[in-house]
Amino acid sequence: MTIVKQISLFDIQDLFEMQNSHRFDAIFSTFDVQPIFNLFSKKTMRGAPRELNYGAMIQSLIIRIVERIPTIKDLVKRLVNDPLFRLDCGFLISDVVPSEASYSRMIDIVSQSDVLDQMQDTLIQTAMSEGFLCDEHIAIDATHFESRDASKPSEKKVSTIPKKRGRKSKEEREAWLIEQAEIEANQSTYEKEIKHQLDIPLETLWQDAPIEPNWGIKKNSEGKNTFWFGFKGHLAVATKSQYIVSRLMTSANLSDSKVAIPLLKRAESLLPSYFTTAILDAGYDYEPIYRQLQNNQMRTVIPYNVRNEGEYVGYDEYFRPTCVREHSYCYDSFDAKYQTLKFTRPKECATCPLREDSLCQRVFKIKCETDIRKFTYPARGSELWKQLYKERTAVERVNAYLKQYFQLENVRHRTGIKGKFHFNLVTFIYNACKLAVDRINESLNSQNRAA
Repeated sequence: MTIVKQISLFDIQDLFEMQNSHRFDAIFSTFDVQPIFNLFSKKTMRGAPRELNYGAMIQSLIIRIVERIPTIKDLVKRLVNDPLFRLDCGFLISDVVPSEASYSRMIDIVSQSDVLDQMQDTLIQTAMSEGFLCDEHIAIDATHFESRDASKPSEKKVSTIPKKRGRKSKEEREAWLIEQAEIEANQSTYEKEIKHQLDIPLETLWQDAPIEPNWGIKKNSEGKNTFWFGFKGHLAVATKSQYIVSRLMTSANLSDSKVAIPLLKRAESLLPSYFTTAILDAGYDYEPIYRQLQNNQMRTVIPYNVRNEGEYVGYDEYFRPTCVREHSYCYDSFDAKYQTLKFTRPKECATCPLREDSLCQRVFKIKCETDIRKFTYPARGSELWKQLYKERTAVERVNAYLKQYFQLENVRHRTGIKGKFHFNLVTFIYNACKLAVDRINESLNSQNRAA
């Protein structure tokens, strides 16, 4: 009997087990550090020369995440005591080891720029041009992590006069409408309803996202509420290659659903008309999100979330039409030209005595525009919908990678802007490691084919 040896793929865990010099070279080869280095370059030749090796400092910050060194203090200590590690980071023998204060000043400068966003976009486009990002589906989800800041004491609620019960008079209602209009006009971008995001430019959505640490709440697997003080990381992940295509950090108290449209707009601006399907959980079941996906010409895979809505008479839980005896019609096909779902007779109709009755309709055709939340393509309950929804685990897997291997939860800086720098750096390093692993796999496959 012939024994077939299965070829094992090289993954991120194998990358971390490589020798330091080889591992660092593979990661640094995926991007150009020059955009960050330009932030510290001298504008003129006059004045005192730079005493610090900023290029090596940037590389050592990246290596700190990869090597899981917990603090900047431990990083400086290792640079002082380990000459080989110092050389791996790019420092020369004659270079002075930077102090913790020097690293703090450098992080402050980088955090106030958008250079990591630009490098992230460049890295994603590189992965696509080399054929490693060949997905057509993206999954969106959020993960939480705590901040370094201490939680602020809650403000005491001022007792208010009880509201008068009953219908308002005409004068009171007019005054109330004026007050509500003023409140809505003074609301920030993310305080408004989700539907307003459809007309807001991407740059505004990206810049106005709240990033200061705050209290967040969510239900765990047991259905109990859990609380944390910090941030949320929102990711749009390619389901097959598992690259982070788009990401945004916000305060922990911001709803997940309010970041879906910015992520979708970012992915569309980076790779226009590339992705065909978006997969999200029931927390994103809002009509404006469906509308944004429709504008992007993308299929929608979102479980329906019932919100104090009555029974939809004549339809089952997947919004398939039902017959007189309440048997569900079978999903047949989708007409892309007219955006119409086609349903055919249930299997039970073959032996039903009412099959020839006028009440029993042979075919149902329903336009998606009737209700874009209820009637989606692929139709809920269909085999295609179930297969696509299984791919949502990709974004959960990436969330676990960020916390387990890339120190997402190890925030060592205070304030929201430094927390955002940490999040952007961690997600950028993850993508760089992913591209390094793909290149190594491609090299191994080429060697196997040549052999």
